[in-house]
Amino acid sequence: MSHPEVRLRQLEPTDVDAVHSWACLPEVCRYQAWGPNSLTETREFVTEAVAAWHEQPQIRFAYAALHDDDVIGMGELRIRSLQHAQGEIQYITHPSLWGRGLGTAIGRQLLHIGFHQLRMHRIYATCDPRNAASAAILKKLGMTHEGLLRHTAKLRDGWRDSALFSILDSEWTEFWPP
Repeated sequence: MSHPEVRLRQLEPTDVDAVHSWACLPEVCRYQAWGPNSLTETREFVTEAVAAWHEQPQIRFAYAALHDDDVIGMGELRIRSLQHAQGEIQYITHPSLWGRGLGTAIGRQLLHIGFHQLRMHRIYATCDPRNAASAAILKKLGMTHEGLLRHTAKLRDGWRDSALFSILDSEWTEFWPP
């Protein structure tokens, strides 16, 4: 199976319209504590994510995901502990492109950045247990399902549990050899 070509670059202020094209959609926000966003909420999100590139120490790395030079999604890596070299990844794509491997491609690049550039030891991700597609992406990335965190977020339809997945630097090297 070939992997779709996805390129990550720093999120820019001019990406607001692209980000809003999915952040305003109920199906994208179904398992999230945010959204559907107003244009103002999306602008605030992008402004904060862009500003994070200039913070010291930098702990938030927000990327626009490009496919055929179009912004089709985002990926974000956050350092959760510098001392313990722990990070967290998140990804999102426009729903018109779901099922094409783009989320996996974004996740793979985020893990590469986390392990090779930021020298993380462990990177984790969470998803709503009802979100089978996201859990499948995390498994494709070589992440291990560690368990269930109960009632981690308040959504529109009640409390959300979070399925926890992680991968260690040694597992990354075995799963995705250079």
